[in-house]
Amino acid sequence: MASTLPIIIVGAGVVGLTLAQSLKKEGIPFEIYERDTHIERAKGWGITIHWALPALKVCLPPAIYERLSTIQVDPEEGRRNNGRFVFLDLSTAEARYEIPPSERLRINRLKFRSLLAEGVDVNWGKQISGFDSDLEDCIRVKFADGTSTKGSLLVGADGSGSRTRRILVGEEVAKLYHLPVRFMGVTIRLTPVEVKPLRDIDPLLFQGCHPNTGAYLWYSTLSTPEVNGSNGNDEYYEGQLNMSWIVKSSADEVPATNSEKISKMKDMARGFESRLKAVIERIPHDTKVMEIKLQDWPTLSWPTYDGRVTLVGDAAHAMTMYRGEAANHGITDAARLAEQLQDVGRGIILQKEAIIKYESEMRPRAHDAVLLSRQACLDAHDLNGLTPDSPLVSRRAKVHQPGVAIKAGTRKG
Repeated sequence: MASTLPIIIVGAGVVGLTLAQSLKKEGIPFEIYERDTHIERAKGWGITIHWALPALKVCLPPAIYERLSTIQVDPEEGRRNNGRFVFLDLSTAEARYEIPPSERLRINRLKFRSLLAEGVDVNWGKQISGFDSDLEDCIRVKFADGTSTKGSLLVGADGSGSRTRRILVGEEVAKLYHLPVRFMGVTIRLTPVEVKPLRDIDPLLFQGCHPNTGAYLWYSTLSTPEVNGSNGNDEYYEGQLNMSWIVKSSADEVPATNSEKISKMKDMARGFESRLKAVIERIPHDTKVMEIKLQDWPTLSWPTYDGRVTLVGDAAHAMTMYRGEAANHGITDAARLAEQLQDVGRGIILQKEAIIKYESEMRPRAHDAVLLSRQACLDAHDLNGLTPDSPLVSRRAKVHQPGVAIKAGTRKG
């Protein structure tokens, strides 16, 4: 007989909320807790959902899934949906590789989280501090404020620095691997005239590397006049502009002040093709720079306490963003776990069996994905050594079709 106690989800990010929506859709009781005090504390940039779209569709109520099209960063390009994704030689702005296209949605991360949170009662400001697993047929989850709750299963969806993971395997094993790469990004506002050269390269997003310096650039649209409401009145676009580079000495570390960070971005752009160089040179020196630590955690085993604890998303497989797959794997986790929990509810399998089945599929899939993303990160800074077989430019896996070969990217020119 299935437990009547709720599933306890720790973490109300994209993956935790997707799982919550899936459980709600199936009538499975759950509670969800989030360390942050409100949803807008962590805004983020854009996010691309591609091969996980079928899994997301299974997880969400139709009314919510249909509204994904309303939170795209560029609805017009979303309607065209050509799936094109180029990797440039930044010295010429010519496409060196074109990643094979696939169906995708490029959406605003904060709007996505807000949409996923609709109809979900999130307990804000609650950070996990531990759990008791020696109770009969349940687990007690404890929070930093001294409160606790009981459930049939604890699901850690609390991100790359997951407190749940650290409790499960210890600080040393849970420690993230730091890549020898530094990463900075800004949000910029551009007039239609200023953005046109970028949108001529690709209207939605592109990335590239300089062949001599190894400097990496990512640009993507964050909003259009249609989205930000400036249509017909001082129209503007918002863009996400990120740069990264390999660390070879202390001189390559991220500068201390915001102004120095902007100066470093401009210095790295000196050898870029004129259109790319111009957009970086126009960044105001008071623009807020976000530094992101590039780190990962290839999925390992953890104790499940007889099927009463598991991990999903970045908590289970933190990875860099160079293949754009982290959220796609996390959404797939949510779909696969929810599928197993439905069988528990129907009395088909025991919860312990369900967690074994979920983790048996997730662990090898995610472990390999982390290492592919790590290699993609390193390859992104070596244009001359880049080959069609690199995970940076190869076709993204479709995990719902096991056994299908992954084809390499197409070399241009």
